[in-house]
Amino acid sequence: MKTIPILTMTVILAASGGALAHDDAHKSKSAKKAPSIEEKAFGREGAPKQATRTVNVEMSDAMRFSPAVLTVRQGETVRFVVKNSGKVMHEMVLGTMQELKAHAELMKKHPGMEHDEPYMVHVAPGKAGGIVWQFTKPGEFWYGCLIPGHFEAGMIGKINVTAR
Repeated sequence: MKTIPILTMTVILAASGGALAHDDAHKSKSAKKAPSIEEKAFGREGAPKQATRTVNVEMSDAMRFSPAVLTVRQGETVRFVVKNSGKVMHEMVLGTMQELKAHAELMKKHPGMEHDEPYMVHVAPGKAGGIVWQFTKPGEFWYGCLIPGHFEAGMIGKINVTAR
């Protein structure tokens, strides 16, 4: 009788393990794939060959991004080269402030969550990663490190997207 609940829990944990496992790198990002056509409030995944600008972003253990403020034009596709100069894991997640705050709260509950979206990159200490993003709408958007405690410590940057 006890084997059924144990078996059920094993199946549930196995099925959810991928959703809660935090990998050092986005393995699927390394594979060549077409950019997603999913539109977010802050834009959509960009095609690397269409990037018109490269922005180097540094993440530090001082819980800061450099630069902390960016301005881009509506329609611009930006390649972010994100370097972790610290000794702890950091990430860069693009979004609206509301989305980032909600995701930061979720990260507190599930700190090992896997990130594999085109608008986020998880970077090990001393390593670099990247995001290619097309900003399709004007407005004020943000980027943050949502590892528990980092966002709350001020690891946030702002992106001003100017209308065409």
